[in-house]
Amino acid sequence: MEKYPVSFYIACIILNLLLAVIIIFKWAVCRKRRSLPPGPIGLPIFGCLIQMIINKPTFQWIHKVMDDMHTEIACIILGRVHVISVTSPELAREFLKKQDIIFSSRPYCMSSRLSTNGYLTAIFSPMGDQWKKMRGVLALHVLSPAKHRWLHDKRMEEADNLVRYVYNQCKNSSESGSLVNVRVAARQYCGNVIRKLIFGKRYFGNGMEDGGPGIEEEEHVAALFKILSSLFAFSIADYVPWLELFDFDGHKGILKKAIGSVSKFHDPEIHDRIQTWKKGMRANEEDILDVLVNLKDPKGAPLLTIEEIKGQIIEMMIATVDNPSNAIEWALAEMINQPEILKRASAELDLVVGRNRLVQESDLNKLIYVKACAKEAFRLHPIAPFNVPHVSMEDTTVAGYSIPKGSHVLLSRTGLGRNPRIWEEPLKYKPDRHLKDDASEVVLVDSELNMLSFSTGKRGCAGVVLGSTMTTMLFARLLHGFTWNAPPDEPIIDLTESKYDTLRAKPLFAVAKPRLSSNVYQQLQN
Repeated sequence: MEKYPVSFYIACIILNLLLAVIIIFKWAVCRKRRSLPPGPIGLPIFGCLIQMIINKPTFQWIHKVMDDMHTEIACIILGRVHVISVTSPELAREFLKKQDIIFSSRPYCMSSRLSTNGYLTAIFSPMGDQWKKMRGVLALHVLSPAKHRWLHDKRMEEADNLVRYVYNQCKNSSESGSLVNVRVAARQYCGNVIRKLIFGKRYFGNGMEDGGPGIEEEEHVAALFKILSSLFAFSIADYVPWLELFDFDGHKGILKKAIGSVSKFHDPEIHDRIQTWKKGMRANEEDILDVLVNLKDPKGAPLLTIEEIKGQIIEMMIATVDNPSNAIEWALAEMINQPEILKRASAELDLVVGRNRLVQESDLNKLIYVKACAKEAFRLHPIAPFNVPHVSMEDTTVAGYSIPKGSHVLLSRTGLGRNPRIWEEPLKYKPDRHLKDDASEVVLVDSELNMLSFSTGKRGCAGVVLGSTMTTMLFARLLHGFTWNAPPDEPIIDLTESKYDTLRAKPLFAVAKPRLSSNVYQQLQN
């Protein structure tokens, strides 16, 4: 084989390097010419995927990039996808209010495809006829005001069970109270509520005599949170689809395992219910599953396939358990560290409800300060760093920047809620900032997008009423039913966030002690 001098190989290397530099330069010039939002320079074809892989967790890297560039809007190219990150309320309103129709779709990607049973659901599916169909099902038949009233008693059963569960941990303890895992109590309350609303049952198994979760419910809720942790979690395969086969970051495997675990509990219930109706063994609709099974199209045929029912139920489950449980765990931790806030919230409950009965849903509108405390937790401690991605359905311009068709728009929950331009002392827990001078109603949604709790627009959360009710009831029952203090070995609650997400680094353990008349708790035992 003919050999070439060393200078020849050196020249080849130099030429290849020059070619790479030219390609990157042209790519950067093209980016500038299109007036994209500012962002890091990546590589042709792969964009900033390498930076994304190296800098974990990705949401922290994105926020650091924006901080370093002193920008409230950034464009980070991952594969061939333009990811637009936003921390400005003014720009957020441009995307989700002024140009809401353009940005009303969702991504086609691995994580959403698996989570939605093949894009069959209402929340995470891209814009199209299937989304319109399922959105209509939720709005008209599942989450309507009439259905909310219809399901009232089921929600109250689980609110009662929450108090029973915490009280049973206290009643055999010393006078000083009992140490309670607030994360378990809050998550299982949320899981119990949505299981009761959908399936008409609290437990998939035998449950626990004290009202706590059985092993089946622990596995079920844990799997729901696993799905949430890998859904739109900056998986490589979400931006370079052909790499899905290799599952480099493990997200596909995590999702499939978690979905399989959830389906293990859901599918037998769904199949049995369908057969029960077919055999005429059930006469009246009693829960959401009954409603979904019995929906008919104009020709009298079932409106939903069994796969649509399965997918939509999983989606409703994961959309229900996260926000209320996370907000209340954080709120209680913050309030234990600021006892004057905790005392004020408890005093409001005593004024509105008294100590001889439990707080009811009819009381919630009067709990102005309690709601302000919950809203402040949504602002300061959101369940996720970004909202569910919105996808641009056409080329457009926002604030003078070009936003290409197919861009993924991520509104930063932490960036909006902690924006120092908008919020005074943004890192301090201050519920009073949400109170109006006329002491009028506090709502957990911010329509001006100065913070993001339930989103807004065509893709706004269809379950705002249910989510707000669950959040306020969970919080009110814990604050009304018990006093809360830091553990003896931890006089100040540690408020450290997890390294990997926006949850608390450790579950909240706090000392609970009953504060109502003893007969109130005794009635729950019967």
